[in-house]
Amino acid sequence: MSEHDPDDLAGLREEIDGVGRSAAKRFDPGAGALTIAIAALAVLVSLVLPWLDGTRGLSVLSGEGRGLPRVFAYGAVVVGVLLPALALTVRRWALAWICALGSFATSVAGVLSIWSTQTTTGHHPGPGPGIGLVLAVVAVVVLLVKWLRLAASRPPMQ
Repeated sequence: MSEHDPDDLAGLREEIDGVGRSAAKRFDPGAGALTIAIAALAVLVSLVLPWLDGTRGLSVLSGEGRGLPRVFAYGAVVVGVLLPALALTVRRWALAWICALGSFATSVAGVLSIWSTQTTTGHHPGPGPGIGLVLAVVAVVVLLVKWLRLAASRPPMQ
């Protein structure tokens, strides 16, 4: 044995520990990535379907809608499409938790959007939600469930 062997082993140990720390910061979505991708696609499809009185989701997003449906439209695009794309690309636990919490807030806004389209100040019911709004809310709720399960599945740190 040479005198450099302990240094070589210490360097190898540092490298192994570094790889372990790097792997602990990342998640593997497994088959859940497909469900997340399909839900994100459903959010995009919902934007071309009617949301409010025949108004398409893209029109609500661009300013024709007001109130909660418009807030939900922005949230659905950010939390339902952009953040999942980023989180699945980078695969960091922090982004998984951000997606889970964002999906929760957006789900609440979506359910309230459906409720607000069904109620009016008069005695008659409102026009009701369109199929696109309902599809977007269901897709965001699916994302909420998937992201919560994924974020909560992090193994304990050693």
